[in-house]
Amino acid sequence: MSWREINFDGIVGPTHNYAGLSYGNVASAKNEGQIANPREGVLQGLEKAQHLRRLGMTQGVLPPHDRPHLRTLRSLGFTGSDTEILTSAWTSSPALVRNLMSSATMWTANAGTVSPSPDTADGRTHFTPANLAAMYHRSIEHETTGKVLKAYFPEGDHFAHHPALPGGTHMGDEGAANHNRFCTDYGAEGVALYVYGRSAFDGAKDLTYPGRQTLEASEAIARQHGLKKDRAVFVRQNPGAINAGAFHNDVVAVSNRNVFFYHEEAFENPAEVQSMLRAAAPEIDFEFVEVPSAKVPLCDAVTSYLFNSQLLSVPGEDKMRLILPVEVEETASTHAYVKEMLGSNGPIGAADFLDVRQSMRNGGGPACLRFRVALSDQQMAAMGANAVLDDALVDRLKDWAGRHYRDRVEAKDLGDPQLMEECFAALDELTQILALGSVYDFQQ
Repeated sequence: MSWREINFDGIVGPTHNYAGLSYGNVASAKNEGQIANPREGVLQGLEKAQHLRRLGMTQGVLPPHDRPHLRTLRSLGFTGSDTEILTSAWTSSPALVRNLMSSATMWTANAGTVSPSPDTADGRTHFTPANLAAMYHRSIEHETTGKVLKAYFPEGDHFAHHPALPGGTHMGDEGAANHNRFCTDYGAEGVALYVYGRSAFDGAKDLTYPGRQTLEASEAIARQHGLKKDRAVFVRQNPGAINAGAFHNDVVAVSNRNVFFYHEEAFENPAEVQSMLRAAAPEIDFEFVEVPSAKVPLCDAVTSYLFNSQLLSVPGEDKMRLILPVEVEETASTHAYVKEMLGSNGPIGAADFLDVRQSMRNGGGPACLRFRVALSDQQMAAMGANAVLDDALVDRLKDWAGRHYRDRVEAKDLGDPQLMEECFAALDELTQILALGSVYDFQQ
C-alpha cells in the first residue's frame, strides 16, 4: 500500500483585505490599509498548487469561509435581514465587522492538527480543528473548519474527528503551524513535535507578543489523537523569536520526513530538541539543517519567510526541494544562504521561488497556505468531496474566481452589503464545485 503527503491549499476568499488584525504578525501590521486584490490572490494560490502538481505532487484545496460571519453578528444582538445586520453592525462598530470579514482562513496551516493513522492507537487518522483563540477574527473559524474536514474525511473506519479545544486562550491551539511530524516514510510510524509559546498558567513574562500556542493545548491534542507518550515531543519556541514576529513556529522552522530546517534562534535549546527527537525515534536518521544567525539574521528570516516554505519529497528526486516565496530571493542574506545550502551536498537539493505576494503582505507564506495530510491509497479512496486537483478542476476554479471575485478590496468596502452578497454567491457555487454539501451558516 503506497502513501503520500497531500497539501491542501487554502483558496483565498472574496473578502481578502489588509485590515492589520493579527497582533504580533509583522507583515500584517506593516501593510495595514493597503488595497488588496482577491482575484490575484486566488490565481497566485492556484499557480502555486499547479507548480506542485507539475513536480508530481498530489495537491488539494480547502475552501474559504462565509464572510461576514452573520451567525456571530446575530449572537451579538444584531437583527433583521442579512443586509440590515451588516449595515447596523458597520454603523455600530466597523472594527467588529473588519474582524468578521477576515479572509484569514486562506492560511490553512492553522486549520487544525492531523495525526496520520500509523501514529495513532486506533489506526485511524485523527483531526482536531484549531480553536485559534488568540485572535478574535480567527476564533470564529473552527466550527466551519470542522464541517469541511468531516466532509473531506468522513468519520468512520479511516478517519476520526474531535471538536476544537475548549478553554479560550488558556488552551490556545493554532493547529499545524506549531506541529511537525518526522518519519522514515509517510506510511511508517512517526514522532510528533509540538512547539508551544507558553504554558497556560505561568504568565509568560518574557513575551512581548502573544504566545498563541500553549503547552497544555498541545498535550491535549496528543491525548485526543491517541499518540504514544514516547512518540510526542513538546518543546518551547524561543520567546525571542516570538518577540521578533515569529508568531507561529512555522515562521522559523519547517520539516519533512527526517529533515528539520530551522533557524538557530527558533527554540530555547536547539541541541536539546535534537536529542529529544533522536531519543523518541531512534529508527529515524535525522538530518538537522540549522541556519546560523550570523548568516541569516532573525529579522531577515521573519521578513522574508525563509522557513515559511514547503519542504517536499518530490517523486524522482533524491534530495528534498524547497518551495519559497520570492521575498527570499529578494533578501540578500536569505538568497545567499539558499545558494550556499544548495551547493553543500546536504539533504535539500533544489529551491523554487514563487509569487504569493497577496498572501505574504498579510503575513502568510507558502507554508501558511497549506494543510498537510499523509494518506494511503485506501484512505484517499475513502475521501468525500471533490477537493484533489486535476487540470479540469483548476480551470473550473479559475473561471469561478474570475466571475465572482473583485480585483480591488479596501477597508471601506468591508461594510458593503454587495460584497457580502458576492461572497455568499461565490461560496454557494463553490460548495457545488467541491461537492461539499451545506457547510456554511448562510446555507442553513
